[in-house]
Amino acid sequence: MEYLDDFLEYLEYQRNYSKYTLINYQKDIETFYIFLKEKNITNIKKIDYKTLRNYLEYLYEKKYTSSSINRHISSLKSYFKYLKRENIIENNPALLLSTVKKEKKLPKIINTNDIETILLLPDISTPLGLRDSAILEMFYSTGIRVSELVKIKISDVELSENRIKIEGKGNKERYVLYGNILKEKMLKYVKDGRKKLLKEKQSKYLFLNKNGDKLTERGVRVIIDNILKKAGEKNHISPHMIRHTFATHMLNEGADLKIVQELLGHENLSTTQIYTHISNERLKNVFLHSHPRAHKK
Repeated sequence: MEYLDDFLEYLEYQRNYSKYTLINYQKDIETFYIFLKEKNITNIKKIDYKTLRNYLEYLYEKKYTSSSINRHISSLKSYFKYLKRENIIENNPALLLSTVKKEKKLPKIINTNDIETILLLPDISTPLGLRDSAILEMFYSTGIRVSELVKIKISDVELSENRIKIEGKGNKERYVLYGNILKEKMLKYVKDGRKKLLKEKQSKYLFLNKNGDKLTERGVRVIIDNILKKAGEKNHISPHMIRHTFATHMLNEGADLKIVQELLGHENLSTTQIYTHISNERLKNVFLHSHPRAHKK
């Protein structure tokens, strides 16, 4: 594999790349040379853009993911840039290569029965249990992010309007709405839980840790993990999964996409549209199992 060792030395000693990065570059270029050998291409100087496009098609056929193909493209660009820099080749065929679009992974959600079970897990006979119950209900009832939950102040909660002022990404403010179940859990927590957590302290924040201080994002994630462990739940559930569940369940029940976008605080509607794929899949399954003409014989 001509010039590969020199290229790797250049990356290591002149560009100060890590060993892990060097290994990835080596694997990528070696894969490229395997392709060239299969195509009986022996002269690196005669490789053109069409050859590189054929190589990308080769990777597609080998079932490489979009992320992996993009890494190979990056490696090829660096490799041919080096060859041009060293005057080994006259023209750089990789200049026109562009990255491929990554597949959008559908977010994981929790089904209705499981989320109902999870919401009942905290022990509400204790101050911390009341807090945990309110936190879980807050996530599912409003769809807010964990970074937004920890910023909520007592003054942000408007009980008469059943809404909460949220500070989202980029310090952008929005209001989320909530129902009577969350309202009852918040009032119970503030009355019987939060006061005991505060002890002699004062805080403007709604959710507190066991020392009466503001909860951190990591603290919230630990709380949810601990609730699930105590209940014997083995599945990992994150605040973001509950946010996904909120959005999907809203759309499943007929909510308008733009309303869900507003509640989630998405700047672009395209970000919210990923949840329609999940809802459409559910509609398809319901149709196939319900309509007489859709049943498979």
